[in-house]
Amino acid sequence: MTENKENLPHEFTERMKRFLEAEYKDFYNSYQKEAVRGLRINLLKGTREEFLRKNPFTLTPVLWEPNGFSYSSEEHPGKHPYHEAGVYYIQEPSAMAVAALAAPKPGERILDLCAAPGGKATHLASQMDGQGLLVANEIHPARAKILSQNIERMGIRNAVVTNEDPMSLKQYFPEFFDRIVVDAPCSGEGMFRKEEAACLEWSLQNIHSCAIRQREILEAASKMLKPGGRLVYSTCTFAPEEDEETVALFLKAHSEFAVDLELDFEKYKKMGFLQGCPEWIDQKISTREAESVTKTFRLFPHKIKGEGHYIAVLCKKAEKDNFKKKRKSSNRVNQKEKNSLADWEAFQKEMGFSFKQGNYQFFGNELYLVPEEMVDMKGLKVLRAGLHLGTLKKNRFEPSHALALALSPSDTKKVLSFPRDSKEILSYLKGEMLILDKKDKKDRQDKQDKPKGWYLFCVDGYSIGWVKVSPTGIKNHYPKGLRWV
Repeated sequence: MTENKENLPHEFTERMKRFLEAEYKDFYNSYQKEAVRGLRINLLKGTREEFLRKNPFTLTPVLWEPNGFSYSSEEHPGKHPYHEAGVYYIQEPSAMAVAALAAPKPGERILDLCAAPGGKATHLASQMDGQGLLVANEIHPARAKILSQNIERMGIRNAVVTNEDPMSLKQYFPEFFDRIVVDAPCSGEGMFRKEEAACLEWSLQNIHSCAIRQREILEAASKMLKPGGRLVYSTCTFAPEEDEETVALFLKAHSEFAVDLELDFEKYKKMGFLQGCPEWIDQKISTREAESVTKTFRLFPHKIKGEGHYIAVLCKKAEKDNFKKKRKSSNRVNQKEKNSLADWEAFQKEMGFSFKQGNYQFFGNELYLVPEEMVDMKGLKVLRAGLHLGTLKKNRFEPSHALALALSPSDTKKVLSFPRDSKEILSYLKGEMLILDKKDKKDRQDKQDKPKGWYLFCVDGYSIGWVKVSPTGIKNHYPKGLRWV
């Protein structure tokens, strides 16, 4: 976090002084305050009401996202068993506004084009309720890996994670998506209060470089959006070159796009959102573009309980004779693989659940459930091809950690759940062997109840992983790379 406002780059403060005029003093003084910390409830894990009944933190609601909350610096929800179970995502409150404005619906095809580390992608998935297709893309391999891990932790079943350049991705998905989020890589001015590195890396040259890249990404996104679809463009910077100017130039080049005028702008203004500022743009734009960018949103740290953000919601005009394009099936299971599925089917029967949506696909011995809407993945760089179900080994099926997180206790008859502050949960997260309590063990024997095999392990009723039970103990299957030290 930035220590104080004196750390702000001089050229940045001079620009903001010129832009904000009378507002500048309040803006500048906001850098003496702590960055706002937030978390967002994952509706794939349970309802808002359920979480609030169990909630161990002191939370303040975020105005623009009903499932978002801020918390104090004294609390550490990122170091809590609920975090490992994907019950919530640690997300800065202003960033929650992007997916809230995208407003995806269950069953739609959604693209998060610049998705790492996964805050907005997991938010979109939470709204989709496991229905439809979410493609979460990230161009940088290391960041794409983190994105994939977060998709897994949040128990998302209907997401495909790709590692592609946006310009390459567009050839696979022409006019395919109902909604696209472009949270573009930017100069990061809105994160100065939160991330010191953003201050150190800031320069006017970086602003111009980012603007060029953002316009290329928007161009690619425009080709992948269906007529009648919604495109949400966002940055975490105040630089008009990356915000209003980028949107204005995009609208100038694309007459088929317009700012979404059906949004309740007055509602967001009451929350502290400000309108876009066409007067900050250096390039010459038309009256149409100038009026359009006034219907975009600026989020300032001196106006809201959050960091800096810019958001524009754009719509693509519907075509009168629009038709559904044919797409290739992603179901590529051969006869040998179909025979191998018997062990998976036996596992489902033993656990008491059945997945009916999606297509099975093998990658070696790894079995995935691919969303039905997904195109043929041949040639695509795919990190996560839907829900990883597990590994088919000789005469047995071994379930994946992703499958555990995607299930809830109500999905299966084989469940072990312990309180968040229990020794069993702490031991599990450390990867330690679990021992049945002597009294519990005797009770089970008295009832001739001898549990064995795979069990869904839960914390307060939230799935967190797998254990394998025998009469003498519980074998821990929490992945080594996730274990607490």
